[in-house]
Amino acid sequence: MTDLAAPTERAPDRIDLDPQSASGCHGGADTMRDAAIKAGKSEILEQFEKDYPVGPHDQPQSMCPAFGSLRVGLRMRRTATILSGSACCVYGLTFTSHFYGARRSVGYVPFSSETLVTGKLFEDIKEAVEQMADPEKYDTIVVTNLCVPTASGVPLRLLPDAINGVRIIGIDVPGFGVPTHAEAKDVLAGAMLKYAREEAQQGPVAAPATRADKPGVTLLGEMFPADPVGIGMMLAPLGLAAGPVVPTREWRELYAALDGAVIAAIHPFYTASVREFEAAGRKVVGSAPVAVDGTAVWLASIGEATGASAEQIAAAQNVILPSIRKALAAKPITGRITVSGYEGSELLVARLLIESGAEVPYVGTACPRTLWSDADRDWLEARGVRVNYRASLEQDIAAVEEFGPDLAIGTTPVVQHAKAKAIPALYFTNLISARPLMGPAGAGSLAQVVNAAIGNRERFARMREFFEGVGEGHASGIWEETPVDRPKFKAKYAAQNAAAAKAAEAVGS
Repeated sequence: MTDLAAPTERAPDRIDLDPQSASGCHGGADTMRDAAIKAGKSEILEQFEKDYPVGPHDQPQSMCPAFGSLRVGLRMRRTATILSGSACCVYGLTFTSHFYGARRSVGYVPFSSETLVTGKLFEDIKEAVEQMADPEKYDTIVVTNLCVPTASGVPLRLLPDAINGVRIIGIDVPGFGVPTHAEAKDVLAGAMLKYAREEAQQGPVAAPATRADKPGVTLLGEMFPADPVGIGMMLAPLGLAAGPVVPTREWRELYAALDGAVIAAIHPFYTASVREFEAAGRKVVGSAPVAVDGTAVWLASIGEATGASAEQIAAAQNVILPSIRKALAAKPITGRITVSGYEGSELLVARLLIESGAEVPYVGTACPRTLWSDADRDWLEARGVRVNYRASLEQDIAAVEEFGPDLAIGTTPVVQHAKAKAIPALYFTNLISARPLMGPAGAGSLAQVVNAAIGNRERFARMREFFEGVGEGHASGIWEETPVDRPKFKAKYAAQNAAAAKAAEAVGS
């Protein structure tokens, strides 16, 4: 982490968003949102509400949303990233980014109450951008406002569009406005696509490093590296090629993505990106080539969108579907599985599991329902699956309790809960989404890890029996004599704490 434009001495990173309040960044989402609206950020927050609705459930529990946009920027070549936010937030984000393999520094513009209130923070950010804008090193600099600068109205829109030929992109990614880190990827991807689209409208732009000799299908959503290759093989009979994957790895790929013959919304929550593709006159197709049914329908949709004949579509299906059926039959999955996660591909994974032979009664995703996941939802619900958008941790855990699966696929706390109940479990992000899902390669990719996990049920039961009663409640830990619970003591001190809190409120009124 690199400090940029930091004074030699400064006050701690604290700020009262409202001069009449001392709540600061710990005042809660509503306080931060109200402050942001008063500071002139209402238009951005209204767009977030349209793009990333939180209904029917409240905002899911997830890591800081800004990690998503940070990760997108850090994976792009010749792209620098600067964060503006509380020091604790920036530390956590940079720690997580390096844990996930970032190999470059993250710029940081610190602030104090004085620099935030007087507007000096914006000047510090502008100075930092000017210092970094070296065209020999960078094509783009991404500046991100975290919660406090967004709530305080720091106007990144006033930054220059370019400095020394280096593009400057300023985005707000507040935790009180963007529900999940998956959708924060769309915030930055959409901002970059908008910038690239406007560049292309003004005149010639740089060609991609490599260009296919066939019209390309732009793939929207991060996926396993082998999946675009497999998709390209499926598209070949239609006279098409797999185009760039958005979020891209370098700037010039954005032009090729915008030039795609059709846009495949593999992950269905990239709403801002879809808006830019539609502004460029491109048609967007939902779902993905997963298992037999999904691949057949997806190829037909892509073919129809690009003007392929019924004969061409049938030929493409006949080439690929038999090999997918064979792969599914060779590696069947037997057992009841609940699926939950926050990556956006949960519905696709559930489809693949079901066509592999598994029973999937529940799918929970932290992402919202959109037009581009409707085909997957309809297919799953027709098979009795309960699909839960904006699923909370409590709902995912309740599904494990309700259905008693042979395997629970989910986030870390879901996995922890399941294993504590002697139910085998797999972490979705690292063990499921880190595998191919599309075409013949995807058809058999989950069977080995899923079947191996289900086969551990007996071992989990033996372990639970061995450790029964250890590490729970007041008896947590290892003791020579088991501690005796003292509920009366708890009630006594709870009453004293409540009385002290009321007294403090009375003094402040």
